[in-house]
Amino acid sequence: MFMKIMAAIDGSETSLEALMEAKRMAVSHHATLRIVYAVPNADEADQQVGHTLLAQAKVAVGDGLDIEIQLLHAEAEYGLNGIAEAIAGAANEWDADLVVVGTANRRGLERLVFGSVAEQLVAKIDASILLVRPR
Repeated sequence: MFMKIMAAIDGSETSLEALMEAKRMAVSHHATLRIVYAVPNADEADQQVGHTLLAQAKVAVGDGLDIEIQLLHAEAEYGLNGIAEAIAGAANEWDADLVVVGTANRRGLERLVFGSVAEQLVAKIDASILLVRPR
């Protein structure tokens, strides 16, 4: 049973789909839902974007759930790996049972060059992971 569900968002349509799936899982398991956003830079403008996205995500989920939000700080020089590290660290620290994340569904050379935060999370966290693909 999942009692602590974490949804990692990035402002994309796919992350919104993942958030809605996390909401469904949280409702069905009577779980706490924590929504996280990893800021790739520590400057004030990027942090404001993160706070705005988290507030919008909380509104999108609506009432009736125990919802927490958390702004994470990623090491910008590590690119996607820094974001994955920040999300994995937060999931492990919070002892999440399930992490729900959207995946960009990259293929071929694009996947080789850019990689995937979702793919990296599989190796970095102890919780179950639900990957939501774009529709």
